[in-house]
Order: sequence, then C-alpha cells, then structure tokens
Amino acid sequence: MKPRHPAPLNALRAFETAARCLSFQTAAARLFVTPAAVSQQVKRLEAHLGVRLFHRGHRTVELTAEGEALATTLGELFAQLDLALDRATAAAHADLRVSTMESFAAKWLAPRLYRFHHDFPELRVRIETGDGHVDFARDGVDVAIRYGPGGYPGVDAERLLEAPAFPVCAPALAEHASHPLAEPDDLRHHTLLHDDSAADRPGVPDWPAWLAGSGATRVNPLPGPVFASIYLAQEAAIAGHGVALGLAPLVEEDLQRGRLRRPFDHRADNAYAFWLVRPREAVVHPALDAFCAWLRREAAGASGDDC
Repeated sequence: MKPRHPAPLNALRAFETAARCLSFQTAAARLFVTPAAVSQQVKRLEAHLGVRLFHRGHRTVELTAEGEALATTLGELFAQLDLALDRATAAAHADLRVSTMESFAAKWLAPRLYRFHHDFPELRVRIETGDGHVDFARDGVDVAIRYGPGGYPGVDAERLLEAPAFPVCAPALAEHASHPLAEPDDLRHHTLLHDDSAADRPGVPDWPAWLAGSGATRVNPLPGPVFASIYLAQEAAIAGHGVALGLAPLVEEDLQRGRLRRPFDHRADNAYAFWLVRPREAVVHPALDAFCAWLRREAAGASGDDC
C-alpha cells in the first residue's frame, strides 16, 4: 500500500462535527469558527482523501456513502479520545486516597509529605489508616502501603522498604547514670516494651529473637507491657518508659531528631517489609503515577542504613 501522509486533525474534527450536524453553520458554532472555515477544512480533507464526502445543495449538505462511513468511524474515535482526555484530566486533579497503617502514616509518611506537596501543589493527598485487605473498587482507595510478607493476590505489589528491627529508647535512658546501655545484657535493668506486630507472624522479630541474635544471655525477654501497635510502643519509648523494638523506617525520623537513641548495632532481619500496593488494572492515572514515583524516591533515600 502506498504510504499516505497523516490526515489533518483539524480537518477531521471539522468534518465529523459537520457530518453530525449536517450543517456547516451549526458545526462552525460548536467549533467556534466561521462556516467558511469549516467548508475549507472539509474541502481540504476531500482533497487529501481523493473522495467527495458531502453532496452540497443550496443551504443544505448531505453525506455521500464514503462520507457516511468515515463519519461513523470518526465519531467513535473522537468519543474514545474525549473520554481518555477526560479521564486523564480528572486523574490529574482528583484527590489521592492513600491507605496505610497508622504507625507508617505518622512516623514515615507524614514527616515527608510536605515535599510531595511542594512538587505537586495542585494534588491533594488524603491519608486513611488501616492494615486490612484493600478492595480498591469498593473502598475507593487509589494506593495502599502495607506491612507484610508480600504475595498479595489480585494486585500489583512492589517492595518499598525493608524493615529490620533493633532496640530504641529515649536518650536519657540510654545514658542512665546507674545502668547505661553499653551492651545487650544491660537490658536486664530496663523495661522491655512489647507490641503485637510479631504475634503469629513467622519471621517477624520479637524480643526473644533479637536477644538471641545479639548474644545476650542474662535478659528475660518476656516481662514488660504489651501495646496493640508498634506506634504506641515507640511513643512509650520516646517518653522514657522503657526500650522498644523499633522497625528501621518507623524510627528513622525520631532517631534523626534526637527523640530516640539506638544503643546497639545488632539488627534482626525481618521477613515482613513495607509494600506499595496498586490495582492490577492498567488505568491512566498521572497523579497516582507521580505519587508512587515520589514514594520510590523517598524510599531510596531512606534505606535505613544510617539508622
């Protein structure tokens, strides 16, 4: 087939509108041009195609067979194009609904979110907390961040942050006059703060696992208060009530600001990680793509190696 130069888009749009209205004057009003401009664009398209698209009468126009076939196809194509543009525009200006666990929202996401707002001031991010299974269609959530082993069915999930665990405490407690934390066995003089994050989760470190890995032999890992979330245990540690087992991403900000101290180098590997979870369907969503790209950049700069 002989190659043909692409048809002029303005001429195609003018013809499709005129064919739908069967009037150059009405088409001109809808396109905000003059009837003469519409007529000129249609003639340009006829010359390009080498066929007549309209039978022209006195103040009337009628489609030819070729014109009718082309108008039907163009009507469908322009409708699809308009729909795609509407979706892209709506996605670029809509609120983003992000679901994540409370501790991650408070300790990792919230302290960084101002940087996303600085780069994308027209986008508004709505943070919702939860750690259950997300039904994106039912819940109206755009993206979720979950702490778990991965392998989530029916969605696209990518590992965002590793979550090694290590003890953290208030600076005053680490430098306690009578019982400073110089080695892991010194923990026997302090309250261990527990949370439920490791309960019934194989491979998620708890105090017995961390103490065994550190070589401590003189610490009873069981006594101490138990909190329903990592966030609460960490807040108790900041208040100086004991030593918590923190996850690297969740304590990074508090370590940098001096609210927490990491007294020991040993860290326990974690079978769980923080995952970025999105719907599997390929939907055009520029705002969501921008947010996920920003999350990846933030995660790359917060690997936890310096915690």
